[in-house]
Amino acid sequence: MYKYIALLSAAFGFSSISFAQTENVTLPYAYDHYQKYNPQVYNKTQRFHSAIKPFYGDHVSLENAVDSVSFTGDSLRRTWLGRKLFQQHLIEVNKDDYQIYADFLPDFTIGYDQDLDRSTWLNTRGYQIGVKVGDKFSFYTSGYENQGVFPAYITNFIDQNQVIPGQVGGKLGKLEKDWAYATALLSYTPNKYLNFALGYDKNFIGDGYRSLLLSDAAANYSFFRLRASLGNLQYQTVYAYMLDPGAPRLTNDRRLGDRGKWGAFHYLDWNISNRWSVGFFQGITWADAEPEGKRGFDFNYIHPFVFLRPIEGANSTSPDKMRLGLNVKYELLEKTAIYGQFMIDEFTAKEFFSNKGYWANKWALQLGFRGSDLFGIKNLNYLGEFNTARPFTYAHFDRVSNYGHYNQPLAHPYGANFRELVGMLNYSYKRFDFSGQLLYAYYGLDSAGENYGKNIFLSYDDRSLNYGSRVGNGIATDLFFVKGKVAYILNPKYNLRLELASALRSETNGIGSAKTGIISFGLRSSFRSFYDDF
Repeated sequence: MYKYIALLSAAFGFSSISFAQTENVTLPYAYDHYQKYNPQVYNKTQRFHSAIKPFYGDHVSLENAVDSVSFTGDSLRRTWLGRKLFQQHLIEVNKDDYQIYADFLPDFTIGYDQDLDRSTWLNTRGYQIGVKVGDKFSFYTSGYENQGVFPAYITNFIDQNQVIPGQVGGKLGKLEKDWAYATALLSYTPNKYLNFALGYDKNFIGDGYRSLLLSDAAANYSFFRLRASLGNLQYQTVYAYMLDPGAPRLTNDRRLGDRGKWGAFHYLDWNISNRWSVGFFQGITWADAEPEGKRGFDFNYIHPFVFLRPIEGANSTSPDKMRLGLNVKYELLEKTAIYGQFMIDEFTAKEFFSNKGYWANKWALQLGFRGSDLFGIKNLNYLGEFNTARPFTYAHFDRVSNYGHYNQPLAHPYGANFRELVGMLNYSYKRFDFSGQLLYAYYGLDSAGENYGKNIFLSYDDRSLNYGSRVGNGIATDLFFVKGKVAYILNPKYNLRLELASALRSETNGIGSAKTGIISFGLRSSFRSFYDDF
Protein backbone atom coordinates (compact mmCIF):
# COMPACT_ATOMS: atom_id res chain seq x y z
CA MET A 1 0.00 0.00 0.00
CA TYR A 2 2.73 2.47 1.00
CA LYS A 3 4.66 1.56 -2.13
CA TYR A 4 1.76 2.71 -4.35
CA ILE A 5 1.35 5.92 -2.37
CA ALA A 6 5.05 6.62 -2.82
CA LEU A 7 4.78 6.06 -6.55
CA LEU A 8 1.83 8.45 -6.82
CA SER A 9 3.69 11.02 -4.75
CA ALA A 10 6.66 10.84 -7.06
CA ALA A 11 4.52 11.08 -10.20
CA PHE A 12 2.40 14.04 -9.16
CA GLY A 13 4.92 15.82 -6.93
CA PHE A 14 3.18 15.34 -3.58
CA SER A 15 6.31 15.77 -1.49
CA SER A 16 7.32 18.19 1.21
CA ILE A 17 9.98 19.86 -0.95
CA SER A 18 8.07 20.48 -4.19
CA PHE A 19 4.83 22.23 -3.22
CA ALA A 20 3.93 24.84 -5.84
CA GLN A 21 2.96 28.27 -4.63
CA THR A 22 -0.29 30.07 -5.32
CA GLU A 23 0.43 33.71 -4.58
CA ASN A 24 -1.74 36.76 -4.25
CA VAL A 25 -0.73 39.60 -6.63
CA THR A 26 -1.47 39.10 -10.32
CA LEU A 27 0.49 40.42 -13.28
CA PRO A 28 -2.04 41.75 -15.83
CA TYR A 29 -1.72 39.63 -18.97
CA ALA A 30 -0.46 41.01 -22.28
CA TYR A 31 1.65 38.98 -24.71
CA ASP A 32 4.16 41.79 -25.35
CA HIS A 33 4.86 42.03 -21.63
CA TYR A 34 4.75 38.33 -20.73
CA GLN A 35 7.24 37.32 -23.43
CA LYS A 36 9.87 39.12 -21.36
CA TYR A 37 9.54 36.32 -18.79
CA ASN A 38 10.40 33.60 -21.35
CA PRO A 39 13.81 32.78 -19.79
CA GLN A 40 12.19 32.02 -16.43
CA VAL A 41 8.91 30.47 -17.63
CA TYR A 42 10.21 28.32 -20.51
CA ASN A 43 13.25 26.86 -18.84
CA LYS A 44 13.97 23.13 -18.61
CA THR A 45 15.73 23.53 -15.25
CA GLN A 46 12.49 24.24 -13.36
CA ARG A 47 8.78 23.52 -13.43
CA PHE A 48 6.33 26.31 -14.08
CA HIS A 49 2.59 26.22 -14.82
CA SER A 50 2.94 28.46 -17.85
CA ALA A 51 -0.45 27.79 -19.47
CA ILE A 52 -2.59 29.38 -16.75
CA LYS A 53 -2.63 33.15 -17.11
CA PRO A 54 -2.43 35.72 -15.64
CA PHE A 55 0.54 34.74 -13.48
CA TYR A 56 1.04 35.68 -9.86
CA GLY A 57 3.94 38.13 -9.73
CA ASP A 58 5.32 37.00 -6.38
CA HIS A 59 5.76 33.42 -7.57
CA VAL A 60 9.28 32.39 -6.56
CA SER A 61 10.28 31.72 -10.19
CA LEU A 62 9.34 35.25 -11.26
CA GLU A 63 10.60 37.40 -8.40
CA ASN A 64 13.95 38.31 -9.96
CA ALA A 65 12.42 38.56 -13.44
CA VAL A 66 9.79 41.07 -12.29
CA ASP A 67 12.53 43.20 -10.72
CA SER A 68 14.65 43.14 -13.87
CA VAL A 69 11.75 44.02 -16.15
CA SER A 70 10.89 46.88 -13.79
CA PHE A 71 14.49 48.25 -13.93
CA THR A 72 14.88 48.04 -10.16
CA GLY A 73 18.02 49.87 -9.16
CA ASP A 74 18.10 52.29 -12.10
CA SER A 75 20.61 54.82 -10.77
CA LEU A 76 19.75 57.47 -13.36
CA ARG A 77 16.58 58.52 -11.52
CA ARG A 78 17.90 60.00 -8.29
CA THR A 79 15.52 62.90 -7.58
CA TRP A 80 12.00 62.51 -6.20
CA LEU A 81 10.49 63.90 -9.40
CA GLY A 82 12.68 61.66 -11.52
CA ARG A 83 11.64 58.58 -9.57
CA LYS A 84 7.94 59.46 -9.87
CA LEU A 85 8.20 60.05 -13.61
CA PHE A 86 10.46 57.15 -14.53
CA GLN A 87 10.55 54.54 -11.76
CA GLN A 88 7.73 54.60 -9.22
CA HIS A 89 3.96 54.73 -9.04
CA LEU A 90 2.42 58.19 -8.99
CA ILE A 91 0.97 57.51 -5.53
CA GLU A 92 2.62 54.84 -3.42
CA VAL A 93 2.04 53.93 0.23
CA ASN A 94 4.03 51.08 1.81
CA LYS A 95 3.20 50.10 5.37
CA ASP A 96 3.99 46.93 7.29
CA ASP A 97 0.48 45.49 6.91
CA TYR A 98 -0.73 47.08 3.67
CA GLN A 99 0.42 48.68 0.40
CA ILE A 100 -1.43 51.04 -1.94
CA TYR A 101 -0.52 52.46 -5.31
CA ALA A 102 -2.29 54.53 -7.96
CA ASP A 103 -1.39 55.84 -11.42
CA PHE A 104 -2.76 57.96 -14.23
CA LEU A 105 -2.85 55.92 -17.46
CA PRO A 106 -2.71 57.97 -20.65
CA ASP A 107 -3.06 56.54 -24.15
CA PHE A 108 -2.65 59.39 -26.65
CA THR A 109 -1.81 58.40 -30.22
CA ILE A 110 -1.97 60.03 -33.62
CA GLY A 111 -1.63 58.15 -36.89
CA TYR A 112 -2.46 57.86 -40.56
CA ASP A 113 -4.48 55.21 -42.42
CA GLN A 114 -3.77 54.92 -46.13
CA ASP A 115 -7.16 53.31 -46.82
CA LEU A 116 -9.08 56.13 -45.16
CA ASP A 117 -6.57 58.72 -46.42
CA ARG A 118 -7.01 60.52 -43.16
CA SER A 119 -5.70 60.72 -39.62
CA THR A 120 -6.46 58.18 -36.95
CA TRP A 121 -6.17 58.98 -33.27
CA LEU A 122 -6.88 57.73 -29.78
CA ASN A 123 -7.54 59.83 -26.67
CA THR A 124 -7.65 57.68 -23.53
CA ARG A 125 -7.54 58.88 -19.94
CA GLY A 126 -7.29 56.06 -17.45
CA TYR A 127 -6.35 55.15 -13.91
CA GLN A 128 -5.25 52.12 -11.95
CA ILE A 129 -5.41 51.45 -8.22
CA GLY A 130 -3.84 48.51 -6.43
CA VAL A 131 -4.21 47.51 -2.79
CA LYS A 132 -2.59 44.65 -0.89
CA VAL A 133 -3.56 43.88 2.71
CA GLY A 134 -1.23 41.48 4.49
CA ASP A 135 -0.39 38.33 2.58
CA LYS A 136 -3.96 37.22 1.90
CA PHE A 137 -5.96 40.04 0.26
CA SER A 138 -5.31 42.13 -2.81
CA PHE A 139 -7.48 44.35 -4.99
CA TYR A 140 -6.87 45.90 -8.38
CA THR A 141 -9.03 48.11 -10.54
CA SER A 142 -8.53 50.23 -13.65
CA GLY A 143 -10.81 52.38 -15.76
CA TYR A 144 -10.56 54.19 -19.09
CA GLU A 145 -12.55 56.89 -20.87
CA ASN A 146 -11.89 56.77 -24.61
CA GLN A 147 -12.54 58.54 -27.88
CA GLY A 148 -10.92 57.63 -31.16
CA VAL A 149 -10.90 57.16 -34.91
CA PHE A 150 -9.64 53.76 -36.05
CA PRO A 151 -8.20 52.44 -39.32
CA ALA A 152 -10.84 51.50 -41.90
CA TYR A 153 -10.81 47.72 -41.36
CA ILE A 154 -11.20 48.09 -37.59
CA THR A 155 -13.96 50.66 -38.11
CA ASN A 156 -15.78 48.17 -40.34
CA PHE A 157 -15.47 45.50 -37.66
CA ILE A 158 -16.84 47.88 -35.00
CA ASP A 159 -19.77 48.92 -37.19
CA GLN A 160 -20.68 45.30 -37.97
CA ASN A 161 -20.28 43.90 -34.45
CA GLN A 162 -21.02 46.97 -32.31
CA VAL A 163 -18.03 46.41 -30.06
CA ILE A 164 -14.55 47.89 -29.77
CA PRO A 165 -12.26 44.85 -30.31
CA GLY A 166 -11.47 43.28 -26.96
CA GLN A 167 -13.26 46.00 -25.03
CA VAL A 168 -16.95 46.93 -24.98
CA GLY A 169 -19.72 48.80 -26.78
CA GLY A 170 -20.51 52.49 -26.52
CA LYS A 171 -21.41 55.39 -28.78
CA LEU A 172 -20.29 53.75 -32.00
CA GLY A 173 -22.64 55.14 -34.64
CA LYS A 174 -20.21 57.70 -36.08
CA LEU A 175 -16.68 57.56 -37.43
CA GLU A 176 -15.45 58.89 -34.09
CA LYS A 177 -16.10 56.24 -31.43
CA ASP A 178 -16.73 56.97 -27.75
CA TRP A 179 -16.62 54.28 -25.07
CA ALA A 180 -15.57 53.44 -21.51
CA TYR A 181 -13.75 50.38 -20.23
CA ALA A 182 -12.98 48.99 -16.76
CA THR A 183 -11.40 46.03 -14.96
CA ALA A 184 -11.48 44.81 -11.36
CA LEU A 185 -10.07 41.87 -9.41
CA LEU A 186 -10.43 40.98 -5.72
CA SER A 187 -8.08 38.18 -4.67
CA TYR A 188 -7.95 36.12 -1.47
CA THR A 189 -5.19 33.60 -0.72
CA PRO A 190 -5.91 31.72 2.54
CA ASN A 191 -2.74 29.60 2.19
CA LYS A 192 -0.05 28.72 -0.34
CA TYR A 193 -2.28 26.09 -1.97
CA LEU A 194 -5.46 28.06 -2.70
CA ASN A 195 -6.48 31.34 -4.29
CA PHE A 196 -9.99 32.72 -4.79
CA ALA A 197 -10.65 35.65 -7.11
CA LEU A 198 -13.74 37.66 -7.99
CA GLY A 199 -13.21 39.73 -11.08
CA TYR A 200 -14.37 41.65 -14.10
CA ASP A 201 -11.56 40.86 -16.48
CA LYS A 202 -10.25 38.10 -18.79
CA ASN A 203 -8.55 34.72 -18.54
CA PHE A 204 -6.11 32.96 -20.86
CA ILE A 205 -5.20 29.27 -21.13
CA GLY A 206 -2.26 28.22 -23.26
CA ASP A 207 1.41 28.77 -24.09
CA GLY A 208 0.95 30.49 -27.44
CA TYR A 209 0.15 33.87 -28.85
CA ARG A 210 -3.38 32.60 -29.49
CA SER A 211 -5.48 30.22 -27.43
CA LEU A 212 -7.98 27.77 -28.87
CA LEU A 213 -9.31 26.93 -25.39
CA LEU A 214 -9.91 30.28 -23.64
CA SER A 215 -8.33 33.54 -24.76
CA ASP A 216 -8.30 37.26 -24.01
CA ALA A 217 -9.66 38.29 -27.42
CA ALA A 218 -13.20 39.13 -26.26
CA ALA A 219 -14.46 41.77 -23.83
CA ASN A 220 -14.17 41.58 -20.05
CA TYR A 221 -16.72 39.47 -18.20
CA SER A 222 -17.67 38.85 -14.57
CA PHE A 223 -16.24 35.67 -13.06
CA PHE A 224 -15.38 33.77 -9.92
CA ARG A 225 -12.09 31.88 -10.13
CA LEU A 226 -10.55 29.18 -7.97
CA ARG A 227 -6.91 28.11 -8.28
CA ALA A 228 -5.43 25.22 -6.34
CA SER A 229 -1.76 24.18 -6.40
CA LEU A 230 -0.31 21.01 -4.96
CA GLY A 231 3.04 19.68 -5.99
CA ASN A 232 3.26 19.44 -9.77
CA LEU A 233 -0.48 19.95 -10.23
CA GLN A 234 -2.31 23.23 -10.64
CA TYR A 235 -6.06 23.36 -11.09
CA GLN A 236 -8.22 26.30 -12.14
CA THR A 237 -11.97 26.62 -12.42
CA VAL A 238 -13.75 29.73 -13.68
CA TYR A 239 -17.49 30.42 -13.42
CA ALA A 240 -18.41 33.31 -15.70
CA TYR A 241 -21.41 35.43 -16.59
CA MET A 242 -21.30 36.94 -20.08
CA LEU A 243 -23.47 38.94 -22.48
CA ASP A 244 -24.72 38.57 -26.04
CA PRO A 245 -25.97 42.00 -27.18
CA GLY A 246 -26.46 40.71 -30.73
CA ALA A 247 -29.00 38.05 -29.76
CA PRO A 248 -32.73 38.78 -30.24
CA ARG A 249 -34.22 40.10 -27.03
CA LEU A 250 -36.93 38.10 -25.31
CA THR A 251 -38.98 41.22 -24.61
CA ASN A 252 -39.12 44.83 -25.75
CA ASP A 253 -38.60 45.99 -22.18
CA ARG A 254 -35.22 47.80 -22.20
CA ARG A 255 -34.88 47.37 -18.45
CA LEU A 256 -33.97 43.70 -18.89
CA GLY A 257 -30.85 44.58 -20.89
CA ASP A 258 -28.91 42.30 -23.23
CA ARG A 259 -29.26 38.52 -23.29
CA GLY A 260 -27.01 36.79 -20.77
CA LYS A 261 -25.13 33.50 -20.73
CA TRP A 262 -23.11 31.41 -18.30
CA GLY A 263 -19.85 29.53 -18.64
CA ALA A 264 -17.90 27.03 -16.54
CA PHE A 265 -14.26 26.44 -17.55
CA HIS A 266 -12.10 23.86 -15.79
CA TYR A 267 -8.40 23.31 -16.44
CA LEU A 268 -5.94 20.88 -14.79
CA ASP A 269 -2.21 21.38 -15.49
CA TRP A 270 0.31 18.66 -14.67
CA ASN A 271 4.07 19.23 -14.78
CA ILE A 272 5.12 15.66 -15.50
CA SER A 273 8.80 16.61 -15.43
CA ASN A 274 11.00 19.66 -15.85
CA ARG A 275 10.40 19.34 -19.59
CA TRP A 276 6.89 17.94 -19.98
CA SER A 277 3.60 19.64 -19.09
CA VAL A 278 0.12 18.43 -19.99
CA GLY A 279 -3.18 20.18 -19.34
CA PHE A 280 -6.78 19.02 -19.62
CA PHE A 281 -9.58 21.48 -20.36
CA GLN A 282 -13.35 21.33 -20.29
CA GLY A 283 -15.73 24.21 -20.89
CA ILE A 284 -19.49 24.47 -21.05
CA THR A 285 -21.74 27.41 -21.96
CA TRP A 286 -25.48 27.87 -21.63
CA ALA A 287 -28.10 30.58 -22.01
CA ASP A 288 -29.36 32.42 -18.95
CA ALA A 289 -32.89 32.53 -20.36
CA GLU A 290 -34.84 31.33 -23.40
CA PRO A 291 -38.31 32.27 -24.70
CA GLU A 292 -39.69 29.35 -22.68
CA GLY A 293 -38.40 30.80 -19.40
CA LYS A 294 -35.42 31.83 -17.26
CA ARG A 295 -32.87 29.19 -16.32
CA GLY A 296 -30.11 31.08 -14.54
CA PHE A 297 -26.98 29.46 -13.13
CA ASP A 298 -27.04 25.67 -13.32
CA PHE A 299 -25.70 24.33 -10.03
CA ASN A 300 -25.05 20.96 -11.66
CA TYR A 301 -21.88 22.56 -13.05
CA ILE A 302 -20.59 23.97 -9.79
CA HIS A 303 -18.63 20.80 -8.97
CA PRO A 304 -15.02 21.76 -9.73
CA PHE A 305 -13.26 18.40 -9.59
CA VAL A 306 -15.34 16.21 -11.90
CA PHE A 307 -15.74 15.84 -15.64
CA LEU A 308 -18.75 17.87 -16.68
CA ARG A 309 -19.75 15.76 -19.69
CA PRO A 310 -21.57 13.04 -17.66
CA ILE A 311 -23.36 15.75 -15.67
CA GLU A 312 -24.40 17.59 -18.83
CA GLY A 313 -25.44 14.28 -20.42
CA ALA A 314 -27.58 13.37 -17.42
CA ASN A 315 -30.04 15.97 -18.71
CA SER A 316 -31.56 13.99 -21.56
CA THR A 317 -32.62 17.14 -23.41
CA SER A 318 -29.68 19.37 -22.46
CA PRO A 319 -29.41 22.50 -24.65
CA ASP A 320 -25.89 23.23 -23.36
CA LYS A 321 -22.64 22.97 -25.28
CA MET A 322 -19.61 21.09 -23.90
CA ARG A 323 -16.07 21.37 -25.30
CA LEU A 324 -12.98 19.36 -24.34
CA GLY A 325 -9.37 20.33 -24.89
CA LEU A 326 -5.74 19.37 -24.41
CA ASN A 327 -2.70 21.62 -23.89
CA VAL A 328 0.83 20.21 -24.18
CA LYS A 329 4.26 21.79 -23.66
CA TYR A 330 7.74 20.29 -23.99
CA GLU A 331 10.97 22.12 -23.09
CA LEU A 332 12.95 21.04 -26.13
CA LEU A 333 16.14 22.99 -25.44
CA GLU A 334 17.39 25.04 -22.53
CA LYS A 335 15.49 28.14 -23.66
CA THR A 336 13.12 26.75 -26.31
CA ALA A 337 9.74 25.09 -25.85
CA ILE A 338 7.33 23.48 -28.30
CA TYR A 339 3.64 23.52 -27.48
CA GLY A 340 0.23 22.65 -28.84
CA GLN A 341 -3.51 22.59 -28.22
CA PHE A 342 -6.33 20.40 -29.47
CA MET A 343 -9.97 21.26 -28.87
CA ILE A 344 -12.88 18.95 -29.68
CA ASP A 345 -16.21 20.66 -30.20
CA GLU A 346 -18.05 17.72 -31.77
CA PHE A 347 -16.85 14.45 -33.26
CA THR A 348 -18.42 11.54 -35.13
CA ALA A 349 -15.87 8.77 -35.69
CA LYS A 350 -17.78 7.06 -38.51
CA GLU A 351 -18.03 10.29 -40.49
CA PHE A 352 -14.46 11.31 -39.70
CA PHE A 353 -12.90 8.19 -41.22
CA SER A 354 -15.19 8.35 -44.25
CA ASN A 355 -13.26 11.49 -45.30
CA LYS A 356 -16.35 13.16 -46.74
CA GLY A 357 -15.95 16.43 -44.87
CA TYR A 358 -18.90 15.97 -42.51
CA TRP A 359 -19.89 19.35 -41.10
CA ALA A 360 -20.22 18.15 -37.47
CA ASN A 361 -16.61 16.95 -37.13
CA LYS A 362 -15.56 20.17 -35.45
CA TRP A 363 -12.16 20.66 -33.90
CA ALA A 364 -9.31 23.16 -33.58
CA LEU A 365 -5.54 22.60 -33.52
CA GLN A 366 -2.50 24.66 -32.50
CA LEU A 367 1.20 23.86 -32.95
CA GLY A 368 4.00 26.23 -32.03
CA PHE A 369 7.42 26.95 -30.59
CA ARG A 370 8.76 29.82 -28.53
CA GLY A 371 11.86 30.76 -26.60
CA SER A 372 14.42 33.37 -25.61
CA ASP A 373 17.97 34.54 -26.39
CA LEU A 374 17.80 33.61 -30.08
CA PHE A 375 21.27 33.21 -31.68
CA GLY A 376 22.71 33.79 -28.21
CA ILE A 377 21.42 37.38 -28.14
CA LYS A 378 20.06 38.14 -24.68
CA ASN A 379 16.43 39.30 -24.57
CA LEU A 380 15.76 38.36 -28.21
CA ASN A 381 12.55 36.35 -27.82
CA TYR A 382 10.72 34.53 -30.57
CA LEU A 383 7.55 32.61 -31.41
CA GLY A 384 6.24 30.66 -34.38
CA GLU A 385 2.70 29.31 -34.42
CA PHE A 386 0.11 27.52 -36.57
CA ASN A 387 -3.60 27.60 -35.77
CA THR A 388 -6.62 26.12 -37.51
CA ALA A 389 -10.29 25.53 -36.73
CA ARG A 390 -12.70 23.61 -38.91
CA PRO A 391 -15.93 25.23 -40.10
CA PHE A 392 -18.73 25.50 -37.48
CA THR A 393 -16.29 24.95 -34.58
CA TYR A 394 -17.40 26.96 -31.50
CA ALA A 395 -20.89 27.54 -33.00
CA HIS A 396 -24.17 26.14 -31.63
CA PHE A 397 -27.77 25.87 -32.73
CA ASP A 398 -28.53 28.79 -30.39
CA ARG A 399 -26.10 31.72 -30.67
CA VAL A 400 -26.50 32.57 -26.99
CA SER A 401 -24.89 29.26 -25.97
CA ASN A 402 -22.06 29.42 -28.52
CA TYR A 403 -18.42 29.99 -27.52
CA GLY A 404 -18.55 33.76 -27.67
CA HIS A 405 -19.04 36.83 -25.54
CA TYR A 406 -20.13 40.34 -26.50
CA ASN A 407 -20.15 39.57 -30.25
CA GLN A 408 -16.58 38.20 -30.19
CA PRO A 409 -15.16 34.64 -29.90
CA LEU A 410 -13.89 33.39 -26.56
CA ALA A 411 -11.09 31.49 -28.31
CA HIS A 412 -9.41 32.56 -31.57
CA PRO A 413 -10.52 36.01 -32.84
CA TYR A 414 -11.09 34.61 -36.36
CA GLY A 415 -13.89 32.36 -35.08
CA ALA A 416 -13.72 29.22 -37.25
CA ASN A 417 -13.09 28.07 -40.84
CA PHE A 418 -9.48 29.34 -40.93
CA ARG A 419 -5.80 28.47 -41.01
CA GLU A 420 -3.19 30.85 -39.62
CA LEU A 421 0.60 31.14 -39.49
CA VAL A 422 2.14 33.76 -37.24
CA GLY A 423 5.74 34.62 -36.34
CA MET A 424 6.91 37.13 -33.74
CA LEU A 425 10.23 38.61 -32.59
CA ASN A 426 10.73 40.79 -29.52
CA TYR A 427 13.94 42.41 -28.35
CA SER A 428 14.58 44.53 -25.27
CA TYR A 429 17.66 46.68 -24.69
CA LYS A 430 17.63 48.71 -21.50
CA ARG A 431 14.50 50.84 -21.86
CA PHE A 432 13.97 50.15 -25.57
CA ASP A 433 11.53 47.51 -26.81
CA PHE A 434 11.47 46.32 -30.44
CA SER A 435 8.84 43.94 -31.83
CA GLY A 436 7.91 42.53 -35.21
CA GLN A 437 5.06 40.34 -36.43
CA LEU A 438 4.38 38.44 -39.67
CA LEU A 439 1.00 36.80 -40.20
CA TYR A 440 -0.70 34.88 -42.98
CA ALA A 441 -4.25 33.55 -42.71
CA TYR A 442 -6.55 31.69 -45.08
CA TYR A 443 -10.27 31.57 -44.32
CA GLY A 444 -13.70 31.29 -45.87
CA LEU A 445 -16.04 34.24 -45.37
CA ASP A 446 -19.80 33.74 -45.21
CA SER A 447 -21.56 35.50 -48.07
CA ALA A 448 -24.99 37.07 -47.58
CA GLY A 449 -27.62 34.46 -46.76
CA GLU A 450 -25.06 31.63 -46.57
CA ASN A 451 -23.43 29.89 -43.61
CA TYR A 452 -20.18 28.05 -44.31
CA GLY A 453 -19.11 28.04 -40.69
CA LYS A 454 -16.82 31.02 -40.11
CA ASN A 455 -19.24 33.21 -38.15
CA ILE A 456 -19.73 31.37 -34.85
CA PHE A 457 -22.75 33.56 -34.05
CA LEU A 458 -24.79 31.96 -36.85
CA SER A 459 -26.80 28.86 -35.93
CA TYR A 460 -25.35 25.70 -37.41
CA ASP A 461 -28.93 24.57 -38.06
CA ASP A 462 -28.88 27.10 -40.92
CA ARG A 463 -25.70 25.66 -42.49
CA SER A 464 -25.20 25.73 -46.25
CA LEU A 465 -23.91 22.14 -46.51
CA ASN A 466 -23.69 18.81 -44.70
CA TYR A 467 -20.72 17.27 -46.51
CA GLY A 468 -17.66 18.73 -48.16
CA SER A 469 -17.06 21.05 -45.20
CA ARG A 470 -13.44 22.23 -45.41
CA VAL A 471 -11.44 25.29 -44.44
CA GLY A 472 -11.91 27.90 -47.13
CA ASN A 473 -15.54 27.09 -47.96
CA GLY A 474 -17.47 30.23 -48.77
CA ILE A 475 -15.50 33.22 -50.02
CA ALA A 476 -11.90 31.95 -49.93
CA THR A 477 -9.77 34.80 -48.57
CA ASP A 478 -6.06 35.43 -48.01
CA LEU A 479 -4.90 37.81 -45.28
CA PHE A 480 -1.35 39.16 -44.93
CA PHE A 481 -0.45 41.29 -41.92
CA VAL A 482 2.94 42.80 -41.04
CA LYS A 483 3.58 44.99 -38.02
CA GLY A 484 6.58 46.56 -36.32
CA LYS A 485 6.88 48.60 -33.12
CA VAL A 486 9.61 50.55 -31.36
CA ALA A 487 8.99 51.76 -27.82
CA TYR A 488 10.97 53.62 -25.20
CA ILE A 489 9.82 52.70 -21.68
CA LEU A 490 9.47 55.81 -19.54
CA ASN A 491 8.03 54.12 -16.46
CA PRO A 492 7.92 50.31 -16.20
CA LYS A 493 5.51 50.33 -13.23
CA TYR A 494 2.59 50.98 -15.57
CA ASN A 495 4.30 50.53 -18.94
CA LEU A 496 4.35 54.25 -19.75
CA ARG A 497 6.13 54.51 -23.08
CA LEU A 498 6.67 56.44 -26.27
CA GLU A 499 5.68 54.11 -29.10
CA LEU A 500 6.09 54.24 -32.87
CA ALA A 501 4.17 51.56 -34.80
CA SER A 502 3.60 50.72 -38.44
CA ALA A 503 1.49 48.01 -40.09
CA LEU A 504 0.67 46.73 -43.56
CA ARG A 505 -2.53 44.74 -44.13
CA SER A 506 -3.81 43.03 -47.29
CA GLU A 507 -7.06 41.03 -47.56
CA THR A 508 -7.77 39.46 -50.95
CA ASN A 509 -10.52 37.20 -52.34
CA GLY A 510 -12.58 36.66 -55.48
CA ILE A 511 -14.68 39.74 -54.79
CA GLY A 512 -11.79 42.19 -54.49
CA SER A 513 -8.96 43.30 -52.26
CA ALA A 514 -8.44 45.72 -49.39
CA LYS A 515 -4.92 46.95 -48.77
CA THR A 516 -3.75 49.58 -46.36
CA GLY A 517 -0.70 50.97 -44.60
CA ILE A 518 -0.93 52.37 -41.09
CA ILE A 519 1.52 54.38 -39.00
CA SER A 520 1.05 55.79 -35.49
CA PHE A 521 2.97 57.47 -32.71
CA GLY A 522 1.94 58.21 -29.17
CA LEU A 523 2.32 58.22 -25.43
CA ARG A 524 0.90 54.93 -24.21
CA SER A 525 0.56 53.02 -20.93
CA SER A 526 -0.94 50.00 -19.11
CA PHE A 527 -0.51 46.29 -19.82
CA ARG A 528 -3.70 45.81 -21.82
CA SER A 529 -3.63 43.47 -24.80
CA PHE A 530 -5.86 44.30 -27.78
CA TYR A 531 -5.57 42.55 -31.13
CA ASP A 532 -5.54 44.40 -34.46
CA ASP A 533 -4.25 41.51 -36.62
CA PHE A 534 -7.59 40.37 -38.04
